[in-house]
Amino acid sequence: MPHHERDILRLKLEHAIYADLARALTSTLDLSQVLEIIMEKVSELLKPRNWSLLLTEADGLSLRFEVIVGEGAEGIRGKTLALGEGIAGWVAQTGESLLVQDAQSDERFCRRFDDMCAFTTRSLIAVPLKNKGKVLGVIELVNRVEEGGFTDLDRHSLETLAEYAAIAIHNAALFQEVQRLAITDDHTSLYNNRHLYQTLDRELEEARTHGQELSLVFFDVDHFKTVVDTYGHLVGSKTLKELGSVLKSLVRAGDLPVRYGGDEFVVLMPRTTKKDALAFAEFLRRRIKAHSFLSEDGINLHITASYGVAAYPGDATDKNSLLNIVDATMYRVKESTRDGVAGA
Repeated sequence: MPHHERDILRLKLEHAIYADLARALTSTLDLSQVLEIIMEKVSELLKPRNWSLLLTEADGLSLRFEVIVGEGAEGIRGKTLALGEGIAGWVAQTGESLLVQDAQSDERFCRRFDDMCAFTTRSLIAVPLKNKGKVLGVIELVNRVEEGGFTDLDRHSLETLAEYAAIAIHNAALFQEVQRLAITDDHTSLYNNRHLYQTLDRELEEARTHGQELSLVFFDVDHFKTVVDTYGHLVGSKTLKELGSVLKSLVRAGDLPVRYGGDEFVVLMPRTTKKDALAFAEFLRRRIKAHSFLSEDGINLHITASYGVAAYPGDATDKNSLLNIVDATMYRVKESTRDGVAGA
């Protein structure tokens, strides 16, 4: 086929792919779906043997391999590299695209990932994903399927594709953050009671369907007003924030730690018997009691809490009843011994 006809066909293919990409990316705000669409279109247009999409970490000092396609992909997915490390790190740091025909002789090239997956990088293109001047990540293509290295035309095509991709990734990340804020207590970073109600509805239905148990642990900090009166509101606030961090570190994967309100907290424990939930509540009681709060501020505050435990279906079969019962159980401890655990 004559060279000019090949160029015309490629141009038509590019326009079709860009149109498809624009339509697809405006149809979803789910980040994983956005990345999947980008992956499909990159492979369709430029046909690299290997390619990866790296996103800048929250600290802005490193990049994480979010998508990787080709040989040795499983060994690299999720790994990170420092800003400035390797070709991708250089592109993220400078915000400039790079076409390298002989990677092995380029001083910026990092062989660490080739060694990890027994792969040899020859030619590559790396372009930044930029939105409003901020680098969100990098798309990197390695070794063409067809003979020869990548070209300036390939780099230009990838830059155009990256413009669409960066806008979609930015919008998806914003949406993800809005969703996170809607279900999170902004002071402790635990889940909020709104999310507890929604999740409890879903988990109760799951428990009914599969004949499983479900437990709630409800606790309230003892004498918290005394802490505030003695040390002030700022110390009280910082104590609750640190308590949130301690609680997050102690719950199991799959449990839902919640700031219910004020100095009240809940742990939703799906697929958990009341006996196991009582044991966990006792573990929680001991660990929180032993923890020295605000030690970095030189205060070394120790607190206790009162704990109630209730379970579905033994204590209640609906959300409101279960919450009322576990609340009442906790208050039995609060009004008697404090610093204790009781089951409904």
